[in-house]
Amino acid sequence: MAGDADADAPPSMNDSYPDDHYSISSDDDSNAVEVTFDEGNPYRRKSSLVYNEAAKPKLARPKLKPSSTQCLVHQLLEDHRNDSAIDFLGNLKGKQENVDGEIGLDDYVEPKGKLNNNHLTSVPATEPESDASTDAGQVDEKEWKQAAKKPNSGLDHHYNLNSRLLTKKQLTDMAWGVRELSRRLGSLRLKFKAKTIFLLTKAYDHELIPKTSDVAKWLLSKDRDVRYTVYVEESLKDNDEFDAWGLLQELHQEYADAGLADESALASRLRFWNEKMCHKRPQTFDFVITLGGDGTVLYASWLFQRIVPPVLTFSLGSLGFLTKFDFNEYQDILTTAFRDGVTVSLRLRFEGTIMRSQKETGQLTQTETTDEKGIRRKRDLIEELIGEERDDEHTHRPDGTYEILNEIVVDRGPNPTMSYTEIFSDDEHFTSVLADGVCVSTPTGSTAYNLAAGGSLCHPDNPVMLVTSICAHTLSFRPVVLPDTIVLRIGVPYDARTGSWASFDGRERVELRPGDYVTISASRFPFASVQPPRGRRSEDWVNSISGKLGWNTRQKQKNDGYKPWDK
Repeated sequence: MAGDADADAPPSMNDSYPDDHYSISSDDDSNAVEVTFDEGNPYRRKSSLVYNEAAKPKLARPKLKPSSTQCLVHQLLEDHRNDSAIDFLGNLKGKQENVDGEIGLDDYVEPKGKLNNNHLTSVPATEPESDASTDAGQVDEKEWKQAAKKPNSGLDHHYNLNSRLLTKKQLTDMAWGVRELSRRLGSLRLKFKAKTIFLLTKAYDHELIPKTSDVAKWLLSKDRDVRYTVYVEESLKDNDEFDAWGLLQELHQEYADAGLADESALASRLRFWNEKMCHKRPQTFDFVITLGGDGTVLYASWLFQRIVPPVLTFSLGSLGFLTKFDFNEYQDILTTAFRDGVTVSLRLRFEGTIMRSQKETGQLTQTETTDEKGIRRKRDLIEELIGEERDDEHTHRPDGTYEILNEIVVDRGPNPTMSYTEIFSDDEHFTSVLADGVCVSTPTGSTAYNLAAGGSLCHPDNPVMLVTSICAHTLSFRPVVLPDTIVLRIGVPYDARTGSWASFDGRERVELRPGDYVTISASRFPFASVQPPRGRRSEDWVNSISGKLGWNTRQKQKNDGYKPWDK
């Protein structure tokens, strides 16, 4: 009897299981689907007036087989470069504008608009799957330094990594491709084989933890057709309310009563994730389920800084602009999603990169330097960003990249005085701002900080950047709406009285000292949000701003009956 009891005992959570936390998906899951874009597509716009005869860096060729580091939606994006994907999604060409004769379509906008021809050499593109950072942002300073050591190397040729480094043609084509794919995905239902489920909730919320346990138990139940592997936050491993050990005991007894005692690997199907896994191995997860409010969805975007698996959001928060599903019906909703497929919407994200000012040769102080003739001159941020550049001059270096879903804010931080910033659009100086700060929002984030700062409400499908000042010391700074095909840069001039602070979706607050700036551009990695079936997105959005923000609500006029106009 003792031997039988031992055989029926649930396996220990500390037992090793076949795949560790960093295992990639199985071969069956490698058929999943990423999106980059056809560099030969002429549907592009002009960016900056740079030398048209500059040599093109060679781009990494698309892989013949799906990469093990791709999720379903992003594999679709990758296949967008191939003719087979165009056949699958339909004819994406449509009407194309003729750009013959335009100049500057194949050259850089950053760090400067004009580069010497000899300065651009063909450098192999960095693989998008590589990620040397263990932090939230992809810190590309290491690659930048390696490139800087090479003779005549063109810095920042990471075409498949950072959108700020794309030419205007590539950036426009990328943004257009994501929008076109999102439009077509809105009328399709994607059915794929999900095996690894990522559960995200507020680990400190005592009301949500039991609900998370219920969802995990349901997914691991013997009644499921697929033996899912469920990942929950590492902090819940020893949480008494989640009670992982008790959950496994209940499941083991359930399997034993059904004559499925051979399920000895049950403990290996309940695993625990941490931020490092999300940043380094996002392909481990096939599907994401969030339990909470909009902040939980933003945290999911923050965790998956690059490739984002499809995210299904249950509304358990306050406002809920991003949470689409009723938790009370979670069993029916998940059963339908896994059995019949899901409709996915691609939400625009921004890529923000911190650029640090480098000390120049002959620099005397923070703001003063000497030229080749020994003449003292003041450093000028505008001149450094849009002026002429010497072959051996690199005024700034990257210091971290972040993918954001809501907004990037540059503000005065703890300083008691206003911030002074310069804004650049591509290779042109846009304006100077004296204010508490500047908020650059995605369409998704238009109902967040942008709204509080007096910015415009914007439908999530609009391909725009929303630029709003925060308490500007002027009567004439109105919120502006810019296309998402530009590279925006916000910097602190060298003669500013104080520095500024940049934050990304309210996280990772970083100080910008005089001479530093942040680049903002459309990201290559959109946020894949699962939509309710048979839902109308525009109507849902209008209902959300009306019901949750009270947009355009007033008491109706009394109607005493129609009275014809008395001539």
